Amino acid sequence: MSLVLPAHNESENLRWLLPHVNDVLPKLAERFDVVIVDDGSTDGTGDVAKSIARDLGMELKVVRHEQKSGYGAAVGDGLRAADLDYVAFTDSDGQLDVADFAKLVPLLNDADMVAGWRMTREDPAFRSVISGVFNQLVLWTLRIDVRDVNCALKVIKGSVLRRMTLHSRSALINAEMFWKVRRLGGRYVQVGVPHHPRTMGRRSGGRLIPILRACKELIQIRFRD
Repeated sequence: MSLVLPAHNESENLRWLLPHVNDVLPKLAERFDVVIVDDGSTDGTGDVAKSIARDLGMELKVVRHEQKSGYGAAVGDGLRAADLDYVAFTDSDGQLDVADFAKLVPLLNDADMVAGWRMTREDPAFRSVISGVFNQLVLWTLRIDVRDVNCALKVIKGSVLRRMTLHSRSALINAEMFWKVRRLGGRYVQVGVPHHPRTMGRRSGGRLIPILRACKELIQIRFRD
């Protein structure tokens, strides 16, 4: 399994997250590696990740964006850099626990992609409202049956992922993955997972321009495909 971790100024979180990953993933996969996408960080995120991985003896790739390119671009570049049989991704902020991949991985016996849905939301109220509206817009536009589009805890078969061409540069990449699994004749399922408060670093989601970009990409994906 390859685990993709998009990261913008997450050096503090990576100091505890990568050792946690190193404890969890050997229980789920015979072999694993980690792909960090350093999205224009100014706090040494990529170098910190390399140092920690070296101390742990962890297989690690770092994809570096010289300038901040946005969430979807970071996730997409990480997915394209992953080359093992299964590819997982989650955020680097600790709000979703990599240990909960244990709930997702067994379902790959009957599905091509398994995603979490957040049973609670440990976010400010405005972000929960935006997420709810966005979910409804995606469901209406793409006609996909998804409980929580943007939950960043997903694992997909590499053979299915490599048949996709992912265009999104925004958070819409989550919806695009559901859409394209279905378009390829595959099956996805979701399972409830806890959501935790962010304790380190700064959150960056919920801004107007990325939201508008995601709406534009939603229409483009619907009619391009």
